[in-house]
Order: sequence, then C-alpha cells, then structure tokens
Amino acid sequence: MKTHLHVRQTASTIGQTEHFRKVIKGLGLRGLGSQVVVSNTPSFRGMVKKVMHLVAVEEVDGVKTKS
Repeated sequence: MKTHLHVRQTASTIGQTEHFRKVIKGLGLRGLGSQVVVSNTPSFRGMVKKVMHLVAVEEVDGVKTKS
C-alpha cells in the first residue's frame, strides 16, 4: 500500500451541501484545481470517499516536491 494520497479538486463546491464543503476544506483544498498530498490513513480515505465526485485521487509513495 502506498504511503500518501495525491488529491486534486476537479469540480466546484457551488451547489453542494455544507457537509461536502467542510470535507473539501478539511482535506486542505481551496478551490478548483488545487492539490494536496495527505497521508494514506483510514480517516483521510473516508473523507476522500465522501467527495469522490469532486476530486481525483492518486496513490503515491512519497511527497512529490518541486526542485
């Protein structure tokens, strides 16, 4: 199993319920096209599962940084 999840917001939260907006904010996403790398834990996986229709997810081994 990979150690981190690369999460990218692909859809807007306009028209979504407050619950979905809070989950997106809890993941650290700030708007359409924003990206974060989070730990691959059951809590983050559950959050991603709730908003799967708004995000794209990729499992990665480590944190990708810009050089």
